[in-house]
Amino acid sequence: MTAKIIDGKEIAQSVRNELRLEVDQLKQDGITPGLAVILVGDNQASKTYVANKQKACEEIGMYSVLIDYPETLSQEVLVAKIKELNEDEAIHGILVQLPLPAHIDETAIIEAISPEKDVDGFHPINIGRMMTGQDAFLPCTPYGVMVMLEHINCEIEGKHVVVVGRSNIVGKPAGQLFLNKNATVTYCHSRTKDLKAITNQADILVVAVGKRDMITSSHVKEGAIVIDVGMNRNEQGKLCGDVSFDEVKEKASYITPVPKGVGPMTITMLLKNTVKSAKKAALTGVK
Repeated sequence: MTAKIIDGKEIAQSVRNELRLEVDQLKQDGITPGLAVILVGDNQASKTYVANKQKACEEIGMYSVLIDYPETLSQEVLVAKIKELNEDEAIHGILVQLPLPAHIDETAIIEAISPEKDVDGFHPINIGRMMTGQDAFLPCTPYGVMVMLEHINCEIEGKHVVVVGRSNIVGKPAGQLFLNKNATVTYCHSRTKDLKAITNQADILVVAVGKRDMITSSHVKEGAIVIDVGMNRNEQGKLCGDVSFDEVKEKASYITPVPKGVGPMTITMLLKNTVKSAKKAALTGVK
């Protein structure tokens, strides 16, 4: 068996094409979806991510604004800016690019963002809504994983999903989204004993730990769907995931590559959340 590739780049483009039509409709109704991105400091990776987000906004006709601050920015000034954006009717989504400098409390910053503009899906209120199956802005990477599985017509109900990784950004919310779809979910992490025994039970294996080639063919059940959320670089500086792709693809039924797998979906779901926020504003008559 050689796995079918789940092409995240292709799926992301399909979703963006749909979003472009939704943005055009909103503009006809007098609303242009707006995303504010706040960047603090000079982290090159963060700058690249932010540039990609702005480009994606432009592609589908959204309004985006970048607010760039020096590393020395105080937490008080940042919170004040967020509160200003919370009240700005032209802004439907607020994203503070992480990581932040050490002197700024990330939790306090996330909680300062209005839950109605929290398009990253990190605010405790949105996390709580997600946990209880209510309508919420979903964290973008796990949301992207679910959309990818929809595109291959994967039936999730009743499946055993194993999530390797328990971060607040990917692992924990990913497991919850599968649980909301009536899967049986097992979390694995650095303290898990006999990892292979558990991952070999997975119908769907989601890996998000940030460790290159952590998952090999010996970890994977024949015919499993393997979702690789990892983003690492090999000795040649090329992007690679947490899964040993070349060997696992000979055992899985479907697999996501790195790059062009989950990565393109993350920004796309950010756009989708922002458009969703703009639609809510349209319903309440806020321009």
